[in-house]
Amino acid sequence: MFGKLGTSELIVILVIALVIFGPAKLPEIGKMFGQAIGEFKTHMKKTSEDVQLDDK
Repeated sequence: MFGKLGTSELIVILVIALVIFGPAKLPEIGKMFGQAIGEFKTHMKKTSEDVQLDDK
């Protein structure tokens, strides 16, 4: 899912996010990020289905 990012890289990113946004904002940011990923996947699936229908 994260490509070539390892555990240590993800921890560094999390620490940087914690310093920048503070602990109070992280759950809200995580929720928004999750919703954005969900919408992106939904739109990609719909686009893929539309392309397949156009090919037929």
